Amino acid sequence: MSNANPDDAVSISLSVNGTDVSARVSPRGSLVDFLRHGLGLTGSHVGCEHGVCGACNVIVGGRVVRGCLMLAVQADGAQITTIDSMSPDKYVSALQQAFYERAALQCGFCTSGMILQAAELLRRNEAPTREEIREALSGNYCRCTGYHAIVDAVQTASQALSATHLRNR
Repeated sequence: MSNANPDDAVSISLSVNGTDVSARVSPRGSLVDFLRHGLGLTGSHVGCEHGVCGACNVIVGGRVVRGCLMLAVQADGAQITTIDSMSPDKYVSALQQAFYERAALQCGFCTSGMILQAAELLRRNEAPTREEIREALSGNYCRCTGYHAIVDAVQTASQALSATHLRNR
């Protein structure tokens, strides 16, 4: 995880995707590197390493954060959720289906970060406008698809969630 002296490692304990984890980590190691290399959870990606692209998004304490900007030691005691465990979530499931239907992904590198960010938006507002979707995703960078298909996918997921909600009344 780092070229730091192993004697400098710090013990942390946290919950990752509902599993309690204890580990020794480099004090300078990022959360996303710990998740990927320490725990084998490769759904979040390392992109820009400057917090600009959103490929490293993870959920910490119920909020989407940039895993490249947070140190693993800062996550001590936290509850972390990654895209790796999100399939049963109704928002993520709807978004995954909509991304597929609307051809809103190509290489997939940004997709996990986009989906986590969009799911956070839909949890707050199940019927966002296209402008609200664009604003919510403005911190995520896609190199392949452009953004129209991604906005279309989030809107499609929103409509699917609304239809499901109406049927379940």
